[in-house]
Amino acid sequence: MSGSSSFRDWALKNKLAIDKSKYNGKVPFTAYIVLVNHWCHKVILTISQIAVVIMLCIVFFNVVLRYCFNTGIGAVDEVARLLVTCFTFLACAIGVRDHMHISVTMVYNRFPKGGKMRKFMDILPDIATLACGIFLLVYGGSYVARLFNLPGTLPMTGLPTWVQYISAPFCGFIMAFDSILFLTRILKPEDLLYSEAEVDYQELVKQQAAEAEKGGNN
Repeated sequence: MSGSSSFRDWALKNKLAIDKSKYNGKVPFTAYIVLVNHWCHKVILTISQIAVVIMLCIVFFNVVLRYCFNTGIGAVDEVARLLVTCFTFLACAIGVRDHMHISVTMVYNRFPKGGKMRKFMDILPDIATLACGIFLLVYGGSYVARLFNLPGTLPMTGLPTWVQYISAPFCGFIMAFDSILFLTRILKPEDLLYSEAEVDYQELVKQQAAEAEKGGNN
């Protein structure tokens, strides 16, 4: 009983379970959609972490073999390349979830807060991300399917060639899924999984200046 209770507490803390105490009566369907989204990101984060750890270990081991024992494992380079491709695409999807990709706000900050242009520019990145996600899903998936039906293996590991591209359509699906949830407001911008809320330093400076001016007048 205590084991199930501790798992429940862990799941609630990591947003992997629904806290029914927040709802009066029936849990809305959108809450289950958000829960699926959280679990998808938990899975890709775990895969990315495992891929990074394995890559670092095998590359370090191979470097030790080459420089200390004048030997090495030829397949390590190919495996490392596959792992880099894997966690690069998955990290791209992780960045989309919390809007962590690089952005330039020079034009955005020129418009008044809460105005129509800012609202439009708030959804524009999600529209662009949705287009990129659909592109990766459709064309990446079709390319993987075409390679799946063709004979061919990677030279060192002997794995089928489609393995090195499988993360592209998977990343595209997650990106499109996140973007649709943000555009439909099922996911809120403040619902963060990997980061903390961004500080608006311009507003902070204005607030500090106003407080300093108020204190000076007193």
